[in-house]
Amino acid sequence: MSYFRHHVFFCCNQRDAGEMCCNSHGAQAMRDYCKNKVKSMGDRIAGKVRVNSAGCLDRCAEGPVIVVYPEAVWYTYVDQEDIDEIVESHLAQGKVVERLKID
Repeated sequence: MSYFRHHVFFCCNQRDAGEMCCNSHGAQAMRDYCKNKVKSMGDRIAGKVRVNSAGCLDRCAEGPVIVVYPEAVWYTYVDQEDIDEIVESHLAQGKVVERLKID
């Protein structure tokens, strides 16, 4: 049994000015939002999910991106509502959010 049920990695890489990267899409702020959302859910998922910052995940053209392990499900997102859906559906209920999933 793993210590955490899920590890969530947000690409927060910042490239040189003008180059596309996840942090250009506010990735760090979205990671912070996700971390706070998970904490606010208390015993429902807190302590079972770890939200982490990651360097470049090499999917810049599909960014911003996150990956959820152990399932290795890759997502993109646009706003806090997308993050809410990933947290509620995937992290709390174990249901992949197909509309945000990337191959």
